[in-house]
Amino acid sequence: MDRRTFVSTAVAAGASSLLAPAAYAQPAQKAQYSFTDPESRILKGADGFVQGYNTQIAVEPAFQLIVGQQVTQAANDKQQLVPLLEKIKEQSGQKPQGVLTDSGYCSEEHLKYLNKRKIEGFVATGKQKHNERREPCKPGPLAKGASIVERMERKLQTQVGAAVYATRKFIVEPVFGQIKQARGFRQFLLRGLEKVRGEWALICMTHNILKFHKICSG
Repeated sequence: MDRRTFVSTAVAAGASSLLAPAAYAQPAQKAQYSFTDPESRILKGADGFVQGYNTQIAVEPAFQLIVGQQVTQAANDKQQLVPLLEKIKEQSGQKPQGVLTDSGYCSEEHLKYLNKRKIEGFVATGKQKHNERREPCKPGPLAKGASIVERMERKLQTQVGAAVYATRKFIVEPVFGQIKQARGFRQFLLRGLEKVRGEWALICMTHNILKFHKICSG
């Protein structure tokens, strides 16, 4: 499968922290509980720590449609890739041929899962600064006994791997921008995990309806 064909059949996964209701205040250093929404959690976001929920989406590349979504209380994404991929199957009725994710999802467990399910993975193994280029692939084979994470790191250093992974910034990241910046949705209005999950599902459905409207009217 060449790079263009793969990208057209892959999904990009991403996560973002959204505020719980009335959660604008900076939590105290030792805060552990929110009386406004006890099921929300203290999460580290782009603007510092917030009291909220961890929202997850998987986006297909052709039209930036959300094909899988979920909300968790988890403080990070280390255990979220497998549940999100299962949500794609549940919500869209298809298994993705490939997945592109940032380093937040990287773990040996996740990479083994992708191999077992025959899902082509391009998973960042470490954080990369803005506009920083990945080191080119070193000549020669990997060391004998290289871990699955080291093999993934080498994969992303190849010309094809780097080109495929670079498309992620044009697939999933703009969707969060459209939801949070263009439509102004930065805070949940409902309280409790189940209600918040329903609210997030409505937000994602609205996003897809707007995309379909653009497709049909364009």
